[in-house]
Amino acid sequence: MKKLKYGAVTLLFATAGLFLAACSTTSSPNKATTSKTETTKDASSFTYAISGNPASLNPINTSDRWGLTVTNMIYSPLVAIETDGTQKNILADSIEAAKDGLSVTVKLKQTIKWSDGEKLTADDVVFTYTQKAKKENGNADKLWIGGKPITIQKVDDYTVKFILPEPSAAAVNNIATETFIIPKHIYKDVTDFSVKELPVAPVGTGPYKLKTYKTGEYLTFEANKTYFGGTPAIKNVTLRIIENNDTAKVALQKGEVDAAVVLPSAISDLDSHDITVYPYSETRVGYLGLNTKSDALTNVKVRQAVLYALDKSELNQAAYLNKKYYSTPNSFLPPSNPFATESVNTYKTNTQKSKALLAEAGVSDLKLNIGFSATDPAQTVQATLIQQQLKKAGITVTLEGGDGTAIYSELKKPGSTKYNLFLGGYIMGNDPDLYAALFKTGGSSNYFQTNNAKTDQLFDKAAVETDPTKRKALYDQLQKEVADDARIYPIVDNKKILAVNNRIANVKKANLVPIYTFEDLSKLTIK
Repeated sequence: MKKLKYGAVTLLFATAGLFLAACSTTSSPNKATTSKTETTKDASSFTYAISGNPASLNPINTSDRWGLTVTNMIYSPLVAIETDGTQKNILADSIEAAKDGLSVTVKLKQTIKWSDGEKLTADDVVFTYTQKAKKENGNADKLWIGGKPITIQKVDDYTVKFILPEPSAAAVNNIATETFIIPKHIYKDVTDFSVKELPVAPVGTGPYKLKTYKTGEYLTFEANKTYFGGTPAIKNVTLRIIENNDTAKVALQKGEVDAAVVLPSAISDLDSHDITVYPYSETRVGYLGLNTKSDALTNVKVRQAVLYALDKSELNQAAYLNKKYYSTPNSFLPPSNPFATESVNTYKTNTQKSKALLAEAGVSDLKLNIGFSATDPAQTVQATLIQQQLKKAGITVTLEGGDGTAIYSELKKPGSTKYNLFLGGYIMGNDPDLYAALFKTGGSSNYFQTNNAKTDQLFDKAAVETDPTKRKALYDQLQKEVADDARIYPIVDNKKILAVNNRIANVKKANLVPIYTFEDLSKLTIK
């Protein structure tokens, strides 16, 4: 099957992190461990602890972990991507790219209904992509090529054709994946799709329907009886918002929630009877970002000086305790990405070189701040370590922990200089063109405030290059240039560790995947 990508998501805060006191563990990273606990009494409900509010519940522009998790429960894409990167048709029955690379034709399954009983048709797909392609709606990056939008045409009631302005390997690979289709008959009168919540009750094709959302507390869902994958076995699902990892762990142990993401250090706190632990890779890159527009960091030598003073090995050991729970990236691509290269400047710790670069730049007594999620234990300890590491090079860092969503909303503002440094993470997928949203001038998630013509040109050339060998070479060069620009310090590709009460069955059948946790919650059952 064709290798594609996971949907792009920029994580506002890590969900698996650290505990200051290292704890030993006997569990394998891919083997279940269990814990004795009280069980949740409701035999028709499943409760999953999530670490924050969705930043957006609008399927057109949502890009945060919990916003996408909710969206994946309510709506469905044309195509989803499996853990191994292979393509799986969801709403699409077939996909065919033209030999000239200028169009992609998608035929829809003809038996799918919306949760209100209406049929899914090509009109819904055209409507969705038309709204998503509008840059003002905030998530159009992959629907533009060379400054021109991809257009979509209705061929018949169950067939659509995407028209590309020029051949593009990136577009052919990515266009049908991970865009969640919305019903035209419900949303046709909405005038603004740039908002975080649409002014209409959601109607979707996914396994669940949203019932209630109480900010800061919970979201509740009920089974969608018209779901094309079969009526979900569990009638009710609650996403309970618990920002503190220790609180979520205690709730899991008490049976107040059925599932939660836990820390590597927490595994040894769980017994061996009633909770199963599932560590799995999300191909995520956790990173330190540098704001290239902040006055203190406009000089690339200063940014490089910052990076040479850091020690990512120490950061990862503190956060994830054991290498079986993480790997170390060299470039902005995760280590398992087929395009990743090690032929980049990795900024091996060298405090003397850091000091020399600062001297060359004519900078002394450098003062910076670092933004990070105060409720994320991994980011909290890593920020503290970064402060200590940079102090050795004569760089003073002020810690500015806060709400992760608010920090990234600020960073997303063009020209924002509030934060010099910031901790974050992203899951973008296999095709490197998807990372243009982060690293290209004008990208929808250009938190680094990048304005670099050289890397912009490499993104543009590689996106449309159809020769695999030439395309790989262009991305090798791009990774080198981004590293030399010192706008990002890739720290970790950490595993997500999901702990689930053993009263819940068929976890593997529901398929643990990046971003959404469960590919299809309808497959879960209660013993």
